[in-house]
Amino acid sequence: MLRLLRQEKFLAVGIASALAFLIAGDVLLARMSQPLWLVLLFAWLFVAILGSSLAVVRHADHLAHRLGEPYGTLILTLSVTAIEVVSISAIMMHNADRPTLVRDTLFAVIMLLLNGLVGVSLLLGGLRHREQAYNLQGANAYLGVIIPLAMLSLILPDFTQTTPGPTLSRAQEWVLSLMLIGLYGAFLAIQTGRHRGFFTLESQREVHAGERSSGEAASPWYHALLLVVYMVPVVYLAEQLAEPLDYMIRASGAPPAIGGVLIAILVATPEAIGAIRASLDNHLQRSVNILLGSVLSTIGLTVPIMLVVSHLTGRRLVLGVEHANFPLLLLTLLLSVVTFGSGRTNVLQGAVHALLFVTYFLLIFQG
Repeated sequence: MLRLLRQEKFLAVGIASALAFLIAGDVLLARMSQPLWLVLLFAWLFVAILGSSLAVVRHADHLAHRLGEPYGTLILTLSVTAIEVVSISAIMMHNADRPTLVRDTLFAVIMLLLNGLVGVSLLLGGLRHREQAYNLQGANAYLGVIIPLAMLSLILPDFTQTTPGPTLSRAQEWVLSLMLIGLYGAFLAIQTGRHRGFFTLESQREVHAGERSSGEAASPWYHALLLVVYMVPVVYLAEQLAEPLDYMIRASGAPPAIGGVLIAILVATPEAIGAIRASLDNHLQRSVNILLGSVLSTIGLTVPIMLVVSHLTGRRLVLGVEHANFPLLLLTLLLSVVTFGSGRTNVLQGAVHALLFVTYFLLIFQG
């Protein structure tokens, strides 16, 4: 029990924060007009959610070592996707005047993962290990599904003529949802079934097997239970974050897209730590699984769920990217095909991805 309390001390922070907002949420949110209190309130919620999310990642990592790939990474990506869906839903329900929130968040997650985190992981891993290897078949499988999902979700709405603007009709949205879920389901079938070997590296299979056999004694059920327990305060606190986040954006006059960036940072930080750590340890395959798997689950699951939410709440969604973001998305997908097209990576590839992310961030303010 003492070991449990030491290891899971942040669970108390998450639960205490959730109880504080449950009991006195109206009082805490009533003082948002005071700038200092608004910043402290936002920082409190952000840190509480982030800390709980990091604990989710820690338990997902333990499950990865006990169950092996790709199940550990799959649990991680699905958990983070759940946090993302809850955060977007909460903010969308709070403010009906943000029809681009889903698109902005989705695009920010893609840029952050495929450019920012891929760039940093490859750059740091290349500096330490010169060249790093991964399973080319697995990367091709990821990109073979990510590219059509991204094109259908974020580019196709720009060219349909049934509805004005970068939007889809109701019938088109239902078809899109079925296509995304179908493609994602087909990918999971090969990832967890007949082609599991695509997502591991032959030279590292014995290493991972040794990690599983020499790991801690706690059972997978222990980590699975705590993973779910940590998710509970995350879900509730994400709903509470909606109001101060929206108020900060309106009060500061920041671009609306910055809300999507903040949500993307919140949900991607735990995966960023795992991906960068794996790359530094020369386990690039693990890093590739985390980053590309997160992009895939974000598009394949978030978009259909948010389309259903929009139908139930009567809120309109704008999905198609516009202006400078359009060529930036195409360039990111093309660059990803080149980067993950040889089975080995180096510093140069990481630098290009990182600079492309810097370009994206600048375009938010100077687009």
